[in-house]
Amino acid sequence: MGDRFEVFINGVLQRPGQDFRREGDELVFERSLAREGRLGFWRWLSLFLGVAGTYRQNDSVDVVYEVNGRRTVATALPMREG
Repeated sequence: MGDRFEVFINGVLQRPGQDFRREGDELVFERSLAREGRLGFWRWLSLFLGVAGTYRQNDSVDVVYEVNGRRTVATALPMREG
C-alpha cells in the first residue's frame, strides 16, 4: 500500500493520525472494531422467520487507493484484535 489512500469505516471517512495510524502494512484504529460472527441455527431460523433481527456490531473497513491511475477499493478487509 502506498502513502496515498483513504480509509472508511462503515462508509465514514477516517482521518489519519486522529482515527487511525499506520504501522508497517497494518492500519491501527483508536476505537474498537468488530465483525459479526457466524449465525447459529436458532438465530438464523429466527431471522428467516422474521421473529428477530440482528443488531450485533458489524463494522466494515474499506481502503481506497490508486493503481495505474484508477481508483480501486479494497473491501471486507480482515481484522484482528491487538
